[in-house]
Amino acid sequence: MANTVEQIMTHDPRTVDASDPVVEAARQMRDGDVGDVIVTQDGQVTGIVTDRDIVVRAVADGRAPDSTPVSEVATSDLQALEPSQSVDEAVQAMREHDIRRLPVVDGGRPVGIVSLGDLAVERDPDSALADISAASPDQ
Repeated sequence: MANTVEQIMTHDPRTVDASDPVVEAARQMRDGDVGDVIVTQDGQVTGIVTDRDIVVRAVADGRAPDSTPVSEVATSDLQALEPSQSVDEAVQAMREHDIRRLPVVDGGRPVGIVSLGDLAVERDPDSALADISAASPDQ
């Protein structure tokens, strides 16, 4: 069983600059087959934007995805982890802050991301969430 976040995180997460338009975040999600991208400014993590953020904070509000900066729809009150932190700390942070994804940073720079699905695969590999999370994206 993994002990540290680094052992279960997805390495090399997709990122966008805070000034990039929302459509670029959507493209990164499509191209990476992911539901979130980490938002950076000058290489430092400043937020996270999810597919739900794009729908609820941009599309539903009538914002133009090709001209609205990611920073206007991203979550900036960010919880993050360091690679050396324990898996237990990741679980606790998700519970405490009611979140499903945590960026992993080293010196403020993005190095990975841990999702609720990653934790399910690690902690309860026989669960339905683990099965869904471990499935090939082509299924």
